[in-house]
Amino acid sequence: MTSIATQLDTVVARIRSSCHQSNRKPDGVKLLAVSKRFKADAVQQAFAHGQRAFGENYVQEGVEKIQQLAHLPLEWHFIGPIQSNKTKDIAANFAWVHTVEREKIARRLNDQRPADMPPLNVLLQVNVSNDPAKSGILVEQIDALAQCVAEQPNLRLRGLMTIPAVDLSPEQLAQDFNTMRMAFERLQQGFDSCDTLSMGMSGDLELAIANGSTMVRIGTAIFGQRTN
Repeated sequence: MTSIATQLDTVVARIRSSCHQSNRKPDGVKLLAVSKRFKADAVQQAFAHGQRAFGENYVQEGVEKIQQLAHLPLEWHFIGPIQSNKTKDIAANFAWVHTVEREKIARRLNDQRPADMPPLNVLLQVNVSNDPAKSGILVEQIDALAQCVAEQPNLRLRGLMTIPAVDLSPEQLAQDFNTMRMAFERLQQGFDSCDTLSMGMSGDLELAIANGSTMVRIGTAIFGQRTN
């Protein structure tokens, strides 16, 4: 069985190659290892090979891993849907949230962020494909939600995240990624704190990087297929 370390090396090489082809610096794209449905020992293996940032989709599972691995200097990102009754646990345990799409959720995260923790880094989730099966705001709704987040003292607006519709052609996917890049560039003009465009996963990271992604979310290509 291929080791997590070997697969991690392969992903890092893909990122570097993509950056080279796009005339971008390799350190301009951050790798987020998506560890949902994998146990803490898988995270430890990736950590031992140099990975520091990990993404979780489910609050209870993520918090359990955060507590189990509290002795390691890990950066935890919440990348799943946010329910109102879960905001307290998210605010108290994670460094980043990628999936803010409502002002109510932003305010709850702000109010529930512990005073002894730094501001919670926030990405706005954008439904760039206008896909009814996907969460997120529309591109034209970005400014209003960004302003709300920027006004919260315990939040720090960092940028945008998207998950395009499935089964898009490469041309359609590139168009959606380019739409996100333009939206991100506009957002940066109004908010100095914005430096992150989170898009691209195991199957499309090259295309995402070519279209300006600064953070790719990779699970399967690092940890393998999930069993549940």
